[in-house]
Amino acid sequence: MNYIGEHLLPGQIGHFFAVLSLVASFLATFAFFKASKLASPLEQQPWTKLARYAFGFVTVSMLALFGVLYYIISNHLFEYKYAYMHSDRSLQIEYLLSCFWEGQEGSFMLWSFWNCFLGWIVIWKAGKWENGVMTVISFTQFALATMLLGIFFFDVKVGSSPFVLLRNEMDAPIFSKPEYLSFIKDGTGLNTLLQNYWMVIHPPVLFLGFASTVVPFAFAFAGLMSKDHEWTKPALPWASFSAAILGVGIMMGAAWAYESLSFGGYWAWDPVENASLVPWLTLVAGLHTNLIFRNSGYSLRPTYFFYIISFILVLYSTFLTRSGILGDTSVHAFTDLGMNTQLLLFVLVFFLPSMAFYFIRYKSIPSIVKEENTNSREFWMFIGSLILFLSGAVIIAKTSTPVWNKLFGTNIAPPEDPEFAYNQIQVFVAMLIGALTAITQYLKYKDTSRSFIVKKLAIPTIVAIVIALSISIFGNINYDKKGIGFLGAIHVAIFCAVYAIVANSAYLWLGLKGKIKAAGASVAHIGFGMVLLGILISSSKKTVLSWNTTGVSPLSVQQNDKNSAAGD
Repeated sequence: MNYIGEHLLPGQIGHFFAVLSLVASFLATFAFFKASKLASPLEQQPWTKLARYAFGFVTVSMLALFGVLYYIISNHLFEYKYAYMHSDRSLQIEYLLSCFWEGQEGSFMLWSFWNCFLGWIVIWKAGKWENGVMTVISFTQFALATMLLGIFFFDVKVGSSPFVLLRNEMDAPIFSKPEYLSFIKDGTGLNTLLQNYWMVIHPPVLFLGFASTVVPFAFAFAGLMSKDHEWTKPALPWASFSAAILGVGIMMGAAWAYESLSFGGYWAWDPVENASLVPWLTLVAGLHTNLIFRNSGYSLRPTYFFYIISFILVLYSTFLTRSGILGDTSVHAFTDLGMNTQLLLFVLVFFLPSMAFYFIRYKSIPSIVKEENTNSREFWMFIGSLILFLSGAVIIAKTSTPVWNKLFGTNIAPPEDPEFAYNQIQVFVAMLIGALTAITQYLKYKDTSRSFIVKKLAIPTIVAIVIALSISIFGNINYDKKGIGFLGAIHVAIFCAVYAIVANSAYLWLGLKGKIKAAGASVAHIGFGMVLLGILISSSKKTVLSWNTTGVSPLSVQQNDKNSAAGD
């Protein structure tokens, strides 16, 4: 049957570049790997050159995919399922762009784009580490490219293409007519709750944060492969960048959730929120152990582990949010596209080799036998990193309840009050991290005399106590719904947050004498303390405006409307 009015060429171009991206990324991976195994720079050169050309084709393919999909969406070619399901004619230009990453396929393309962007910076800056690091980044690109294929291989679905035709994906009477497009006047549109300026800027920033975690991971993996442990120096700026961008992305999401009342405030311990937070926690832990190693020689093994597990957790969060396993436990998760096996393989193909190499090489990783002095900065920085990791482990374990139920056939129900289930643990994490953030800056590496610590911390401690007491007494902190014990914990956490702000401010101006170039850690810690203080105070004043007693999420309602629209 010849269908009237269809524009098939854009889809054919899109399919071509999707396949080209897959082939070129595989070639780049192979060539970079071959180059990394050669000792002589002269022998490496032709393989590296080939790999760069191949990665160039990958980048061109991704830009072409972006262009083709945006052309389909902006020109309202509703014969394509992606345009029909995610856009309509009334959307403004910025929201047409948002349609791009509303669906799984578009968000994978966004991830791939950032992966290419970061790859070229690595090629430019990595020096001798280029081949080893780019092997991992190119392979990541290959794995992402498989997500956009949309083919069946021995009855197993491999990827989901954004260029499939609506008539091939939906069963409706109108598709039996050659002129079916004349009956489709408009698309089902972007979800109303997503027609927000945050939808334009939040996903790109968050996915840049997700994508950037591959670089510290790649440096660590390259170090394990080559048994060269000097990778921590070039990896440190990347870890700092990744932690900063991912943190900004998370805060953007919190701000968006605060504006959109249907999300239950700025943070509701939603599984998808948790899945983005946990990699950030482990990445920050790795950033601190990296600093420990740079300044004292301790904590190289934990640095390997934290950088590896951060990227693995990003992949695991991808599985959680895209497999449909979260079901009705999250308002943010994507619907199941039948790619569960592939998503699981996406996690395992990175998790198994990296952890295997880590444990195989574990004994050969340099480690100082002598234990750290308990009065040293490195000791308490490591304790802080360990607390962040354990905090993340608790969060991801609770978040993964649907996974445990699926794996073991159990029927563990979520807690009656999910927020309190997390808060009753994380409030103690807030206390410890707040206090450590305040104190550790004043400690020296190797050893610090107790008299020095007392002298330096006396005034900041007194000031923090006065400010915290003022907030507790006059700030109307009367959150007593969970008992006097939890209220007391909030007050202690408020002091720790204030302590972090005051102590780091004092260290910035008195210890560093206002030297901005050396003030990065202090500024970051002040910001952390302010965020923590804001969370504690605002949470204690949280008031419910209305309850959704229908048991139905507005997001799921609109999704159901989309699924049935073609048959109306």
